Amino acid sequence: MHLKEILKNIFCFVGCAGIVYACANKGPGPTGGPKDETPPSVMRSIPENGSLNFLSNQIQIYFDENVSIENMTENIVISPPQQKNPDIRAVAKRVFVKFNEDLKDSVTYSISFGNAIVDLNEKNPLSDYVFAFSTGNEIDTLQISGKIINAEDLNPISGIIIGIYEENADSVFQKKPFMRIAKSNENGIFTISNIKEGTYRIFGLGDTNRNYYHQPGEGLAMHDSLIRPSFTRIEVQDTLWVDSLTIDTIHTFMATKFLPDDVLLRYFIENKKRQYFVKYERQKEFAFTLFFNTELTALPELKPINFDWENKYLLQKNNTLDTLTYWLTDSLVWSMDTLKLEMTYLKTDSLFNLESTTDTIKIGKRRVRENTHSQKNQKNATAPPPKEPLKFTTNITSVFEIYNPVILSFDAPLADIDTSFIHLSQKADTLFLPLKYAWEPVDSTKMKYSLAYEWEAEESYKLEIDSAAFVSIYGLISDKLNSTFKIRSLLEYSTLKVQLKEPNPKAVFQLLDAKDKVISIKPAEEEWTIFEHIRPGDYYVRLFIDENGNGKWDPGDFRLHKHPEDVFYYNKKLTLRANWEFEEIWDVNEYPLLEQKPQELIQNAAKKK
Repeated sequence: MHLKEILKNIFCFVGCAGIVYACANKGPGPTGGPKDETPPSVMRSIPENGSLNFLSNQIQIYFDENVSIENMTENIVISPPQQKNPDIRAVAKRVFVKFNEDLKDSVTYSISFGNAIVDLNEKNPLSDYVFAFSTGNEIDTLQISGKIINAEDLNPISGIIIGIYEENADSVFQKKPFMRIAKSNENGIFTISNIKEGTYRIFGLGDTNRNYYHQPGEGLAMHDSLIRPSFTRIEVQDTLWVDSLTIDTIHTFMATKFLPDDVLLRYFIENKKRQYFVKYERQKEFAFTLFFNTELTALPELKPINFDWENKYLLQKNNTLDTLTYWLTDSLVWSMDTLKLEMTYLKTDSLFNLESTTDTIKIGKRRVRENTHSQKNQKNATAPPPKEPLKFTTNITSVFEIYNPVILSFDAPLADIDTSFIHLSQKADTLFLPLKYAWEPVDSTKMKYSLAYEWEAEESYKLEIDSAAFVSIYGLISDKLNSTFKIRSLLEYSTLKVQLKEPNPKAVFQLLDAKDKVISIKPAEEEWTIFEHIRPGDYYVRLFIDENGNGKWDPGDFRLHKHPEDVFYYNKKLTLRANWEFEEIWDVNEYPLLEQKPQELIQNAAKKK
């Protein structure tokens, strides 16, 4: 064989081998092994964790892999709290902490990192890592643990600062920062660590401005009893398993249990919101709306500057009295481009005291930009556009609930109503027979009305309204309406009867849906409290003790040392079926408070958050 043919064969062999290799490697290539799920480990630190007589202002913590700091503000808690935040950063396998204020003498400091320290690649957190040291000759080791919940719905609350004071007076909570602090986790659980022997007051704080003491407007939780932390030794068993069914070894050893470990705090926000003017809107030329941030304690005084409106307007107030709409009835007024008014209203100062404030506001018309095409059409128009009819809506549906009145809502206040143009009838065989109904205004603005009748289940009704039955204060006339509907069968409803094992005249029941939303509310009767005409589905029952008798749940008041009204949950889900009557007798003290709320409601609240 010639040399040329030998070389040719070699090249062919190499080429074929390359093709085979390429075909055999069409997969993703090396995967790098299983995913790393191991959090970083601390190798050493300068100084050592638990050191005494610490005099420096810097700490270095070494890990077995590269790390980073995640969500520092949410995770890291330093106790005692610092007025100047320290510098905390991660570089390669080290975390550096540098304090920016002088440390106090003979005090134990702790840095709780929460889930802030994670490995650089997979973000596996080193959970609940705490670094502690003392500037004196000993390190304090006592702890106080517990749980903080929302007082109104008993859901655990995360991210709340829990702090203690050595002073016993309530006033310290509004004068100086906490002595030691912790932060509640996603389950509302907290542990204040490295406490010295003594007696303490404890509070919860929604610390919006991060100054570590309470200011008006911030959420809080109070605890009546003084707390004296202690510890005890308990016997603990650790079980080692061969597999999921077979025990290998049970180790018994002594451990330290810190007390108290069951402090319960109920968090609330006082009914003390700052009161101030937000903005105005004039969506329609003949009406303008004033918006305030919270319910007003008194209506503002409006003094027109460039117009006169005495007896020429109607005031529409919403239920919470924070939105006020003024309907202008004089065309000379509402045709003006800009309305100038002097508004005097109550506004809270920095101490939440109400003081009279006067502002001058200029309310201009809302201008709509017209395109070129519409402008040309306007120039070519030979007649004004036709007047739009007065618009109104009803709550009528094809299948109507037996307990609902018909509600008519209008776009503007009414000047005239002719009820002879309103016809309600009930179907009998093939005919509709006229009925007498009750016609009543729902609010004082003449924009919403109720047509009530005692409906009969499974019967069909017709509502006919002739043209021009309603005329607005702006001269707009309504169109006709023709609507038929049928009342839902009683067989489609369920009834729930609830009775307290120990009657309480101040108790108020709340029927809740699967999202913890209030569906119905009723004061507790001495015997049975009855919820009728409930659609089938899953429901829950909550109860609060209405101490002031106003029919609604009220939070606490720190200045009056008044706690929020007590809340209890019936611990079972109630699956109500059609055409069934359910009876439940409830002992509100049968279960501890933290075991009352059904778990699925707590989980739904966590998902929503």
